[in-house]
Amino acid sequence: MTHAQSPSTASKAVATQPARLAFITGASSGLGQALAEHYARRGWRLALVARRLELMQQWRARLQLPEADCALYAADVSVPEQIRAAAQQCLQQQGLPDVVIASAGISHGIDTADWDDLAHMQAIWETNNRGLAATFIPFITPMRQRRSGTLVGIASVAGVRGLPGHAGYSASKAGVIAYCESLRGDLRGSGVRVVTISPGFIDTAMTAGNPFSMPFLMSAPDFAARAYEAIERQQSSVVIPWQMGWVARLLRRLPDAVFDYALAGRGRKPRKKPQ
Repeated sequence: MTHAQSPSTASKAVATQPARLAFITGASSGLGQALAEHYARRGWRLALVARRLELMQQWRARLQLPEADCALYAADVSVPEQIRAAAQQCLQQQGLPDVVIASAGISHGIDTADWDDLAHMQAIWETNNRGLAATFIPFITPMRQRRSGTLVGIASVAGVRGLPGHAGYSASKAGVIAYCESLRGDLRGSGVRVVTISPGFIDTAMTAGNPFSMPFLMSAPDFAARAYEAIERQQSSVVIPWQMGWVARLLRRLPDAVFDYALAGRGRKPRKKPQ
C-alpha cells in the first residue's frame, strides 16, 4: 500500500528543485541584457553569452547576482565553434535550459552598389542567421529527449518587407522568421516549442543613430516584460509593441507601388564605418 506524500515532504521536494534556466545570447547590451535582467528579477537562473565578457561581469555585479545563479560565457555567435562550446559548458555546468533565446544581432545600412558592403552583409547574416541556428542546435536533441523546452528567435518588423538601405538586415530578419517557422514545423509534437518575436523600434544603442522617425518607440525593459509574457504563453509568433503588429500586417498587404511610394525619400540607416 502506498502512502500519499505529506505536505511538509512535498514542500521540501519542491523547495529543492532548482529555478528554471534561461540561456540568452547577446546579453552584454540591448535586448539581450534587458531580457536577462527581466528573467533574473523573475527568479530564473541565467546562462548569458556575449563577446564582451567584461560588460556582462559589470552588469552581474551591479545587480548583485551570485555566480551560481548567473553564469557568463564569452563567445561570438558568428563563430559556430564558440557558441557550440558555450552551449556545451552550460549543459555540463548548469544543465539543460528551459528557454533558449537567440538575441544576439547586428544591424547597419548597406549600399548594394558598393562592392565593399558585400562583406558587411555577410557579417550580418553570419551573426543574425547562422549564429541563431548555431545557438539552437546543441539544445534541440536533449530538449526532444526531455520533451520540453522553448527556443526563441528574435526577428524584427524589418523582416516583413525589405526596407531601403536595410538590404542586409531586412534579409537576415526575414530569414529568422522563415527559419523559426520551419523549425516549429520540424519540432511539432516533440514537446519543444518555437517562439518568434519581432520587435518594432526599441530604444537601444542599435536604434540610437537611426536618421528617421521611429513610431511607437518602446523602452528595452518594457519590451523584455512583454517578450517574457509571450514566451511564457508559448505564442508561436508575436510583434512587440502590439501597435507595430498592425503596421506589419499593413506592410504585408500594401501593393508594391504603394509601398515603394510610401518609403521614397525615407532616411536610411548609416552604413558601417570603415575599420
